[in-house]
Amino acid sequence: MLRRFLPRRSDYAGISSHWRNDATAGLTVGIVALPLALAFGVTTGLGAAAGLTTAIVAGFVAALFGGSNVQVSGPTGAMTVVLVPLIARFGPEAVVIVSILAGFLVIAAGILRLGRALAYMPWPVIEGFTLGIAVIIFLQQVPNALGVAVPDGENTAAVAIKAAVDALSNGSMAAIALVVLVVVTMWLLPRLRRSLPSSLVAVIAATVIAEVAGWDVAVIGTLPSSLPTPSIPSIPFGEIDRYLSAALAVAALAAIESLLAAKVADGMVDGSPHDPDRELFGQGLANVVSPLFGGMPATGAIARTAVNVRAGARTRVASMVHSVVLIVVVLVGSGLVSKIPLAALAGVLMVTAVRMVEVHNVRAVIRSTRSDAAVLVLTAVATVAFDLIVAVEIGVAAAALLALRQMALSTSISSERVADRSPADEIGPGAEHELLAERIVAYRIDGALFFGAAQHFLDKLTRVADVRVVILRLPQLKVLDATGAQALGAIITDLEQRGITVLLKGPRPAHLDILRAVGALDRLAHENHLFDDLDAAIAHARSHVAPPLTAA
Repeated sequence: MLRRFLPRRSDYAGISSHWRNDATAGLTVGIVALPLALAFGVTTGLGAAAGLTTAIVAGFVAALFGGSNVQVSGPTGAMTVVLVPLIARFGPEAVVIVSILAGFLVIAAGILRLGRALAYMPWPVIEGFTLGIAVIIFLQQVPNALGVAVPDGENTAAVAIKAAVDALSNGSMAAIALVVLVVVTMWLLPRLRRSLPSSLVAVIAATVIAEVAGWDVAVIGTLPSSLPTPSIPSIPFGEIDRYLSAALAVAALAAIESLLAAKVADGMVDGSPHDPDRELFGQGLANVVSPLFGGMPATGAIARTAVNVRAGARTRVASMVHSVVLIVVVLVGSGLVSKIPLAALAGVLMVTAVRMVEVHNVRAVIRSTRSDAAVLVLTAVATVAFDLIVAVEIGVAAAALLALRQMALSTSISSERVADRSPADEIGPGAEHELLAERIVAYRIDGALFFGAAQHFLDKLTRVADVRVVILRLPQLKVLDATGAQALGAIITDLEQRGITVLLKGPRPAHLDILRAVGALDRLAHENHLFDDLDAAIAHARSHVAPPLTAA
């Protein structure tokens, strides 16, 4: 069973003709990933070295074992949103345990073939989730952008407010100037020359200016000049339950973001789509291996994956080259990287956060329906106020409830005229009509009869009066659950007790099984009151109201 998750020769189909493009793309995305990896490591509190190590190790492992040929993995802003409160609560050493536990959970999800579950994630939830993450990433950069120490606290918005208040008396104008320089450079450079890595150019410019001007600003500091050797951590198994909820959050985020990035990549490049289950396996393995080298949890990175594809990548060699480029930086350029101001990295992430929000997608969701707009806003607010997993749970639950409400409202129950009907006539829906001559009413039930619509159904049919026979036509009923079937049984009982005969016409075979299972059919006055043909049902109804009207 595990063989399907292992690397195979087909992963590198076309490498002979694409290797130059793959190498160029790997170099390009490596340059783009460098400042982001450093910034995300600093933001978590683990340090720039942890971010760089994660990009190298997790990026290579996920490229080798993952299910996408062009996915680029590494530290991401969404993951920092989870890690910052985790480190504040349990300390940096908890990241190793949480990452390994989360990695095994994601591997298990891949083996259990849960990768396609993302297809059931509502679009408004995804957009609200992304919007909330972007807001948090932006707020996380406020202390470094203002040149003040990060205040204590777990809620990102509260910490950002404290930092802004502190900056009124202790802020650094030099740090603010560097942030402005980075933002302007990253905004202006793509308009002048799109091929240049704007984030790297902005960071280099900010570093040079800070060094030449002699500004007293916080910098990354010493980085290792080689990759750390792997080590097996001592895991306190008796305390694993303390970290389980955090591991579930990291695992869910790693799975969701990686599958989203792979799905986006599928739409950008011609070729076979990604294997979602194998992608989960590869990302899970990357999260197990990364902390052994001093790294942190990783996911597929949408922005870096997009850069990779646009630069010409077609095989996973490009993602592997990206890791090699970062290794060269560690071996050769660690001394220069150590002088990068933290404010410059804060500026890079602020721009990245703004670019994460697809304004046209948010606008499209808000303009679609009020329900979708509510789900988007609710998910975004919950992401900022609580945490990512709670936000997704709230968003999915709200989307499900609103969808059920719409389905319930779509259920229609219409009465139909049967007087003067010849056997060849079709009965169409019409206004409610009580037949004084024959006192027979046929109701056609359309749509869904489930727990969300059962009460509406009960309220409608309990108002039936001055009628001798009710025919319930069920062929157009699309959905029926146990609650709906039980409601149908309750209506049959109520009408029969009031002396009104109930006939059922044409329930679907699957619905018939449900009606039998809940005992609804047993409530009919006679087993012959179930019909497949409407003409036969009407003929039988007329036998109940044949003159005189009191005759049975």
